[in-house]
Formats: sequence, structure tokens, C-alpha cells
Amino acid sequence: MFNGVLGFVMALAIIMISTKLCGMLARRFGLPQVLGYIVAGLLVGPAIFGMFGVSLIGFGESNVNSFVALDEFSLDGHDNFTVLDVFSKIGVILIMFSAGLETNMEDLKKTGLIATLIAIAGVSIPLILGLLISIPFIANGLIAGFDNVIQGVFVGTILTATSVAITVSVLKELGKINTRIGTTVVSAAIIDDVIGMVVLSVVTSLGTPVASDATGFEWFKSQWWGTVIMIIAFFVVAIGAGIGIHYLFKWMDRQWPNHHRLPILGLAICFSYSFLAEKIFGVADITGAYRAGVIIATVKRPAVYTEERIEVNNYMIFGPVFFASIGINMNFEGLTGWIILLSILFVLVGLLGKIIGCGVVVKANKGSLREAAIAGIGMMARGEVALIVTNKGMEAGIIPGDFMIMTVLLILFSSLLTPILLKKAFNGHTEQAPEIKEPEAVPATANEE
Repeated sequence: MFNGVLGFVMALAIIMISTKLCGMLARRFGLPQVLGYIVAGLLVGPAIFGMFGVSLIGFGESNVNSFVALDEFSLDGHDNFTVLDVFSKIGVILIMFSAGLETNMEDLKKTGLIATLIAIAGVSIPLILGLLISIPFIANGLIAGFDNVIQGVFVGTILTATSVAITVSVLKELGKINTRIGTTVVSAAIIDDVIGMVVLSVVTSLGTPVASDATGFEWFKSQWWGTVIMIIAFFVVAIGAGIGIHYLFKWMDRQWPNHHRLPILGLAICFSYSFLAEKIFGVADITGAYRAGVIIATVKRPAVYTEERIEVNNYMIFGPVFFASIGINMNFEGLTGWIILLSILFVLVGLLGKIIGCGVVVKANKGSLREAAIAGIGMMARGEVALIVTNKGMEAGIIPGDFMIMTVLLILFSSLLTPILLKKAFNGHTEQAPEIKEPEAVPATANEE
């Protein structure tokens, strides 16, 4: 058994190899790689083979005999964590930062009101349905640790997420990415994530337990009205600072185009926004990371260059570690029949909520029945954001750890059904994508490092 620093290095090697193999296998079956990453975590961690007393990666205090045992640490005497948790946190922050960098504000402006309305429906209807299916379980105490309305709201919050990547890949394959409905769906999915981040921040702040002896600033943030004030304050400060960051990046881009100091500064801003968001304003750290990415995305060339450089590290190490750690930390011992029933309802309302909510908005705006179906199905896919939101709820102690199985099942079914149903919905759709002239290649500058 290995532990310590070299033990963690060995754990990284196991995670990198297993996630790559399982990710490739998932892609072969037309599923998102993140599902393969989670399966890899289940296989190398104690969740499955730990029931037989062995695992490749485990934890120091566990009774499971692990090839690599990760030691736990505590900085404040309350929260125990491993180095794997640190890498996982960096991974989730970088994922949301990259999502912000890829946000195209011009596309959002072009789609106008309709995309915003679709996004609002895509957030509100699943959130309400998630709360409704949770109420009977909460009222009757059917699941241990699931006993208040805020937890039910958080279940609905998980359902608000939409996977832009899956929808975009299918639309590109069908040649419909640049059609009116295609552009609208993609823009709505992006706006959906923005609204979802705000909802997550509100629910997380309201649901996070506060010490009974909290005073002063901590007491202020624990009140619902204090939470609202701090969230508004965060966005005011973030946007105000973002204006200065925007002009700073424009100036740096003129002075040092395609220079490594741009992504280094961008990464520092991302980490700073994440820290300030959660520790000062009580907003989810991933919201801060996403907001930092959106700000830098307003200066296109530095944003593209930064995203390319960040993506290398995130794709190779931090991203796979985050998704694998979900599988490694999963535990099926507390899985009950009631959790399985809630999971089935969760998947059903998760799929139908997007189809009904988004489809009704398109139909109400004089769209055809086919376009309503395309919008609803296109918004139905779930991916990494849903996992991130669920993980955030577990970290904050809002929802039980067993609930991760619900999100994994939702991603599985939505990932399988979205491409199939979207292709069927587009059959007979006559609008063709306009021809797009490819931009001329930009030669590398002398400042490229």
C-alpha cells in the first residue's frame, strides 16, 4: 500500500489511465466522456470493489485494503480533505472558467428575447418539477437527511443545467448549427447556464448551515435578505472590476498578442474571483470562475488564446481528476428503494421539464410544432454542469451524498436520447444552414512563446 506524496502521484497515474480508457469507451458508444470518467472512478475507488474489501484508490481511514491510500488533512479542525480534493476543486473551477471563456456575447445579443425566454422556461419548469417530486419524500421523512424544502429546491436546481456541448455536437453533425432554430437553441443553452449559476448561488447560500453562534458579518450573510444583498453586491463588484479587466486585456493584447502572460493573468483572475465569490460574498465559487471567464471573453483573441492554454492542463489532469473523484467518493451502501424511486422521478421530470417548458415558449412565439420539439429536445441534454451543481450541494451539506446517483442516471439517459430524438425532430426540417466563409488563418506573432 502506498500513501504520502508518491502515493498521490501513483493515484494520479491510475486516474489518468483509467479515465482515458473509459472515456474512449464511452465515446465509442456515443456517450459523453464525463460518464466514462465517473465510471473509471467507480472502478478504481472503493464504491464497487470496496464491497469485496479491496480497491486501487482509497482513503487512509477506510477499512478497505487499498493499493493507494490517500491521507486526509484538516486545516481548521473541521473540514477533512485529501490532496485529491484539492486537484478536484481546481478542476471544477477550470471547467467553469473555460465555459465562461467560450461564451460568445455577440451570439447572445443576436438571438434576442426568444432565447432568453426559452432559457427562463428551461430553468423554472424543471426547478418547480424537481421541488414537487421532492415534497412527498421530505414531508414523510422517507430519505434520511432529506427533510427540508430548501433541499427540494436544490434538487430542482440540479435539473436546471443544460449540456451545451452535446447539443452543439449533434447540431454540427446535422448541419443545422447555423440555422435560426439551431442558433436560438445554442444561445438559450448558454443563457440557461448563466441563470442556473445565479439560482445555484441563491439556493446554496440559503441552504448552507451557519454556526449557531455566528455574529456580525457571518450572521448578516446567513439571513435571506443578507444573502440577496451579497449576491447583488457580488455581481456589481464583479462587473465593475470586469470593466477594468476588459480594458487591461485589450491593452495587453496590443502590447503582447498571443503571449503567455495573458493566460497566466487570466488564471489568477479566475482563482481570485472564485475565492472572493464564496469566502466574501457567499456566492458559489464556480459562479465566480464562470463570471471571470465571461469577462475575459469580451476580448476575443486573448480569450481564445487563454482557453487553448487552460484546456491543455484541464483536459490532461484536473478535469479527469474532478470527474473521477465523483466516482471514487461515491458510496452505494446507503442506497435505498426510496432513493431509487426518487431517482426515477428525477430523470423523468428532468427530461420532460425541458421539453415542455422550452417547447411551449417556442410554440407561443409562433414557432412550428417541429421547432418547439427541436428546442425542447435540444435543451434536454445534461452534462458536466449538472455534476458540478450536485457536487456543490454535497460539499455544502445541502443534499445527501447518495443523490449523486440521480444526476449520473439523468446524464446517461439524456445523453442517449438527445441525439436520437433531435435527429428525428429535424427530419423534414427545410431550413438550411447558410454558407459560412472560413476566416483566413492568422500567422503566429513574434511574441508567441
